[in-house]
Amino acid sequence: MEDGKLTVRAVERALDILLCFTDSSDLSLTEIASRVSLHKSTVHRLLASLEGKGFVIRDASSDKYRLGFRIWELSANMTHSDDPALILLPEMERLRDQLDETISLYVSDGLERVRVQAVQSNQAIRRVAPIGARMPLHVGASSKILVAFAEPEVQQSLLASPAWPAGLDKASFRQQLAEAKSLGFATSVEEREPGAAAVAVPILNRAHRLVAALAVSGPSNRLTLEKMMEHAPVLMEAARRMGKMIK
Repeated sequence: MEDGKLTVRAVERALDILLCFTDSSDLSLTEIASRVSLHKSTVHRLLASLEGKGFVIRDASSDKYRLGFRIWELSANMTHSDDPALILLPEMERLRDQLDETISLYVSDGLERVRVQAVQSNQAIRRVAPIGARMPLHVGASSKILVAFAEPEVQQSLLASPAWPAGLDKASFRQQLAEAKSLGFATSVEEREPGAAAVAVPILNRAHRLVAALAVSGPSNRLTLEKMMEHAPVLMEAARRMGKMIK
């Protein structure tokens, strides 16, 4: 039984190492060890096993690791027919061209939101949105949408979570959720990071269930509150079109 636990723990650690690459294309042994909070000797052994199976590749010139060919072989066999991140990409690209700002698609996962698709703005100064990035559900325009339009238990779980920030007023957050539900969109200005702003709307499928949050983001000095109010109806119309494309 003890051997079984050790085996499962080794698998968990190996998966943690692979997940380090969700927001970085290449990482050193030291960087990976720091991210997964393990000794470098342990990480080195796990990386050797992953490299042997083709899941990571070590660049001898830089002594850094990157994802290997096995990852792409696995992803090639994913079922894409019902994947909103792929189905909605052309519409997101058209929206980016129309608004000239970065467009992102978020889904909730537990008490976090995950960016599952993004189309970068063509502007020189733009909001860079890495796919796979995780953010807390208690802050940001997309978070408000994902909570406001979710099932009631999602909101209750979030507000009751021990991880809820001590300095964040729950009554104020509930009010923001009510406003988002009433207006059909939510905004944020420098809530999560300085200099960034966003406006988000819900994508509801044909059964009127929440699928994702669709957001436009950019520098706050360009994406002003007035500009976000102008973008909101355009974003809502795009979300309505996208919702009809999803079962």
